[in-house]
Parts: sequence; C-alpha cells; structure tokens
Amino acid sequence: MSKTTLSNRAFNNSVEFSLDIIGGKWKTPILWQLKDNPNRYGELKKSLQKITHKMLTRQLRELEESGIIKRKVYPVVPPKVEYSLTDLGKTILPIIEGLNEWGSFYKSQNE
Repeated sequence: MSKTTLSNRAFNNSVEFSLDIIGGKWKTPILWQLKDNPNRYGELKKSLQKITHKMLTRQLRELEESGIIKRKVYPVVPPKVEYSLTDLGKTILPIIEGLNEWGSFYKSQNE
C-alpha cells in the first residue's frame, strides 16, 4: 500500500487524505451552504448557527488553503467578503449530495 503525503503529513490511503481536506463537523456543511451561491461571512455564520466565530474562520481558511473555496474581498467600506466554491470545490458536490441522500435514507429507516 502506498502512502500519500502532503505538507509533511502521511496518509494511509486516499479516503484518509480526502477526509483530512473536507472532513470534520463543519467543512462539509460550509461547502453545502456554498453549493448554489457565494455567501458572505455573516450568512455562513447565520446558517451554521452553532459554529463559533473562531471555528468558522479556521475552517474557511483551511478550505481556502486547500483550493476548495475562494475568498473575494470587495474594496468597500465596511469591508465586504464573499466565499464561493472553486472549480475544484465544485467537484466534491456530487459526493456531498450522495451523503445527503444517504442521510435521508438512513433517517427514514430509523424513524
């Protein structure tokens, strides 16, 4: 089995590597929120009600560093910042849609 490395971190397989990029409690919901339209920080914070400011900022930075989302700053006062999916980020949407469908199925089986 070959190992994948990124930024001096080793991963045992591609699933582990993928989950490092988009896994966790908040990254997938952020991506799902951005699937149709760009969102401002406040819109994301409002839609993900239980996320803290610090966590949302961290997750957005990590997704941006991974090339999954882009941050656009408008030169206005007060500052306006929008987040949107990159072309690479859009490639994850079918997988997230599959998770959404599976979650609905699982929920219906356990009601």
